[in-house]
Amino acid sequence: MEQKYVMAAIDAALKAGENILSIYNDPTSDFEIERKADNSPLTIADRKAHEVIVSILKETPFPVLSEEGKRLEYAVRHEWDTLWIVDPLDGTKEFIKRNGEFTVNIALVRESIPVAGVIYVPVTKELYFAVDGVGAYKCKGIICLEDNMITLEQLIRKSEKLPVKEVQDRFVVVASRSHLTSETETYIEDLKKKHGAIELISSGSSIKICLVAEGKANVYPRFAPTMEWDTAAGHAIARAAGMELYQAGKEEPLRYNKEDLLNPWFIVEERRKH
Repeated sequence: MEQKYVMAAIDAALKAGENILSIYNDPTSDFEIERKADNSPLTIADRKAHEVIVSILKETPFPVLSEEGKRLEYAVRHEWDTLWIVDPLDGTKEFIKRNGEFTVNIALVRESIPVAGVIYVPVTKELYFAVDGVGAYKCKGIICLEDNMITLEQLIRKSEKLPVKEVQDRFVVVASRSHLTSETETYIEDLKKKHGAIELISSGSSIKICLVAEGKANVYPRFAPTMEWDTAAGHAIARAAGMELYQAGKEEPLRYNKEDLLNPWFIVEERRKH
């Protein structure tokens, strides 16, 4: 079932990326920045990306839970066994800074588990996608599905399977560019004691999860607040690449469509062997 709908999610992510870039690259745009209730920024690009994604995903049988969409009561949501979880523009702060480290995130979640995920990086034209049981992939230089008849199998043939095995001479940790907490710094110091020299990569948005899924980083600790739409798509890609998003200090992975949409702290790393 996931294969049937993942192409719709890819189409939605690419078209959202096109909308975002039209604003990002417009020298006259002031981004129309507003502030949400938690004081995080919201731009016209967030709103336009949301509109195009919802217009495409509404053609599927599944409801959409989006950061920029209507907040739905848990009494309604808990009836959903399958849903889309969407962040139309993840990394709004990076978008405003114009550093290119922002993404479009779309995940298909079934019974609290992300079973398909799409992440698009508009500035670099990199597309990450995954389907449970099929694998995780990265396609470079893509801006649209030239032919709407293209199949998932054809797209996979144009893509690189994840993780890419790279020889690294040191342990690589990826950390948030905007949210490096004291707990994260303590965790990194402990890794230094265990692994000796480590390399620290800073990045914004869900790109951090993708770096672990790709094999470019060994671990991504997140000891700061995130919401379900920040992680669901990356979690699907990580799972399909043999990684996992574990709740910090526990063996259980993150779960989705909870009553409280705030994630616990988590660590992205290779799936543990029990």
